[in-house]
Amino acid sequence: MSASASNQPPRHQPGRHFLQIPGPTNVPDRVLRAMDMPTIDHRGPEFGRLGREILTGLRRVFQTAEEVIVFPSSGTGAWEAALVNTLSPGDTVLMSRTGWFATLWEEMAARLGLTPVFLETDWRRGADPQAIEAALTADREHRIKAVCVVHNETSTGCTSRIDEVRRAIDAARHPALLLVDTISSLASIDYRHDEWGVDVTVGGSQKGLMLPPGLGFNAVGPKARAAAAAARMPRSYFDWQAMRGANASGYFPYTPATNLLYGLAAALRMLEEEGLGAVFARHARHAEATRAAVRAWGLEIQCAEPRHYSNSLTAVRLPEGASADALRATILERCNMSLGNGLGPLRDRVFRIGHLGDFNDLQLIGTLGGVELGLRAAGVPHRPGGVQAAIDALGPVDTYLIQRTIAARVTTAR
Repeated sequence: MSASASNQPPRHQPGRHFLQIPGPTNVPDRVLRAMDMPTIDHRGPEFGRLGREILTGLRRVFQTAEEVIVFPSSGTGAWEAALVNTLSPGDTVLMSRTGWFATLWEEMAARLGLTPVFLETDWRRGADPQAIEAALTADREHRIKAVCVVHNETSTGCTSRIDEVRRAIDAARHPALLLVDTISSLASIDYRHDEWGVDVTVGGSQKGLMLPPGLGFNAVGPKARAAAAAARMPRSYFDWQAMRGANASGYFPYTPATNLLYGLAAALRMLEEEGLGAVFARHARHAEATRAAVRAWGLEIQCAEPRHYSNSLTAVRLPEGASADALRATILERCNMSLGNGLGPLRDRVFRIGHLGDFNDLQLIGTLGGVELGLRAAGVPHRPGGVQAAIDALGPVDTYLIQRTIAARVTTAR
């Protein structure tokens, strides 16, 4: 591009921009309107009511009876909070390198003065419970203080089976804490903090919760609270203890992200109205339809283990010699749609389709139509018919409505 061309103002692209990266996701109008309110006194009675509503609603989303702590932060801040509240300098943590975000969490742990031990993977499947069990069984002196797992690896589209990881820890008879990142799975993929025996669950606002970035979450179990009493990592801003005291009455120990909390309250109401089971079923349908499209195009899904397929996003591998970044640029120019880029060793090898958050069948078909147009325009070798394959996978409307009603009832019964 010439210097003169690069200095030109961007041209107008008609229509609504499709933000189909795996997060931040599209923010629903209802949530935007909720945030578009005058800021209230965060020490006043109205805010206390708002805080109590939010903290109660979050427990249902995490599927826990325990405390959920909300920080004004990104998910990265919530990672740090999980580590510094439960561990001491030099502690060993066992982690699985399932992708880019697991790698970043490991790098954070090392910078904080912890000792990470990484179980390698090929970035094409989730964490290996057998490898975790073997590592813990070999740790007879119990040097490992925590097992850290990314539930849904946003860089690869692979979901780890946290229930199986919990069973692996129990089978090894090891006292390590279980810390789980649900930043790209919370409110999109079934996740059960209490039932799966998770000690700390990490979450963020900008994906399944349908908000802009800016809120980080820790769901904290009793074993983690006990560990926090003895933990010696320095902490101030991310200290659970200060939060827990103020949260008991719906308040926060320092200025919260008030207008984001307005939006969170609206988002939680939307999830309640749809029913959490119906939300999970919707994400599963859209994920399977997307994978049907990818197969019809003759392209390869980055996740190689069907049991680990993500319902939040699909990472697609391009044939050798094809540039995923060039394809994404073509789709942005032609269709006004953003797709996720490849990260780390997957840079320019994969593109990622986000299908999570406030998302319906029509948006999915539009997204896949944009991908198919882009594949043709960019000259990427593929077969046509991906959109039709997705339509076929979605099934008749009456079947969808029946399934959604059943899923919503299951949520209510639970």
